[in-house]
Amino acid sequence: MILTLTPNPALDVTYQVDRLRPGHTHRVGTVSERAGGKGFNVSRVLHEMGVPTLAVAPAGGVLGDSIRADLEASGVPHALLPVSAPSRMTVAVVPGDEDPTLFNEAGCALPDEDWDRLLALVAQRLEEAGVLVCSGSMPPAAPADLCARVVELARRWRVPVVVDTSGPALVAAAKAGADVLKPNTAELLEALDVPDPVDGARALCGYGAGAVVLSRGADGMVAVTAEGEWRAVPPFAVRGNATGAGDAAVAALSTGVEEQWEWPLRLRAAVAWSAAAVASPLAGSVDTPTLHRIYDDVLVESL
Repeated sequence: MILTLTPNPALDVTYQVDRLRPGHTHRVGTVSERAGGKGFNVSRVLHEMGVPTLAVAPAGGVLGDSIRADLEASGVPHALLPVSAPSRMTVAVVPGDEDPTLFNEAGCALPDEDWDRLLALVAQRLEEAGVLVCSGSMPPAAPADLCARVVELARRWRVPVVVDTSGPALVAAAKAGADVLKPNTAELLEALDVPDPVDGARALCGYGAGAVVLSRGADGMVAVTAEGEWRAVPPFAVRGNATGAGDAAVAALSTGVEEQWEWPLRLRAAVAWSAAAVASPLAGSVDTPTLHRIYDDVLVESL
């Protein structure tokens, strides 16, 4: 199965409104609440696509209870570590079919012993895992080497590891030897002082990453690997909620790693799953009709 780690989970709340008008009162059409965080979204997509998965994360407080209850109700297999620090909340305001406006709390700091307990929980499950995914932001005051420690733990168990994070943790994961990194353009340019994001992807591989898949929104993705470099673009733009698009891409990439697909096929699946996620109203899901319309027509070519 594919094991996912969400270091900074949240209760995701989504408000649907007719339109967004700053400074005005809004009447909310529908409200949805979900266990959120990038790793949870990856596990949701994998579970929906019939790929065995287990979601690991710390959870605390009332919102942590809500996260646990939602995962149980959704049927996503999970192993949550109880902690004293309260879990955070994120809010997405979606006006009609326009792009959402997001409000993301930073999260609460955990003591060092909780991070040690979390890594021990991951280690307990690695024997069952074909791939480990570490996905999402690092909470405030998290150990600077946390992401690197996750990668090193997976490598000790000879389990491939896919990392989707940002900032110094992205560089640390590369230097620790992550098998696949999946930054978007903004995250890569934030982490590295380079004018060209593709050159930045090559730099991360030079640091030690096995491959880097650069997400470029509607322009598709670029993969820089030891086997070659490719780009893939969807046949048409999909409008909707792009919040979980990158997570769907990570789900596809981790499936490709586990199944040992060739890189062009991994990239095709990542672009198609990502686009289908945009068509779904909630993060952590893909729209099956959109997936079927797009998949065969994704253009994959060598750089």
